[in-house]
Amino acid sequence: MLKLGLLGAGAIGADVIAMVQEEFADRIVIPAVLVRRNRDHKIDNYPFITNNFREFFKYDFNVILEGAGHAAVQDHGERILRSGTDFLVTSVGAFTDDALYQRCIDAATASGAKLIIPSAGIGALDTLAAAAVGGLTSVHMIVRKDPSAWYGTHAESVFDLPNMTEPTVIFEGSPREGAALYPQNVNISAAVSLAGMGLDRTRLTIIADTNIDTHVCEVHAEGAFGKFSFVENLAVAETNRKTGKIVAMAVMKTVRQMVSPVIIGA
Repeated sequence: MLKLGLLGAGAIGADVIAMVQEEFADRIVIPAVLVRRNRDHKIDNYPFITNNFREFFKYDFNVILEGAGHAAVQDHGERILRSGTDFLVTSVGAFTDDALYQRCIDAATASGAKLIIPSAGIGALDTLAAAAVGGLTSVHMIVRKDPSAWYGTHAESVFDLPNMTEPTVIFEGSPREGAALYPQNVNISAAVSLAGMGLDRTRLTIIADTNIDTHVCEVHAEGAFGKFSFVENLAVAETNRKTGKIVAMAVMKTVRQMVSPVIIGA
């Protein structure tokens, strides 16, 4: 049995718990979930929930999945990896902090654990990482979400989002620059950057698009391999308009591969 721990019981955590219980109960167990604040959950057979890291870590997990935001990676990532436990990170934007990223790499190297960055909200990372082996000359990522997805971000103080009438570019620059302004929306561009040309050489365009109610993400890359373009049009999670439904599914795919005799797309 794979012992899987969770950081966070939000949209990603709840979906993963449900999928494990419904499809993988014979191969995966989730003994506990670490949350920032304790709260009651009305789901049958829900794992033990605590806001005490020491209590949580008593369960000696094989792998811990983070679905709780950048702060969870900052607070717990290094010590999880240093303990020898694999760490599966969805809030990849936390690694726009080079020092944090290097500390996590060093901790994993010292213990033999793995820092795992799943495809989560963006596909084609396998192709991009393969192309990077031969050398990339350009990577451009374009993220489109409807104006409501940008409420509570830097864009709300600069643009009239409720009255926007046409698609509007709200950011153009590097993912590292974008992380400072849109920390909740930069995870996929950070993952693309780490797979490809890095946080400073990747180009990122963010658009508030009045013509869509989905998340549209594009990756365009060129290099020694040739060129490719990838586009995804994702349904939005009901509980969080900043997150696509595919995220929990993609994370579960990564977990499934840990207990499967066959691995596809590695």
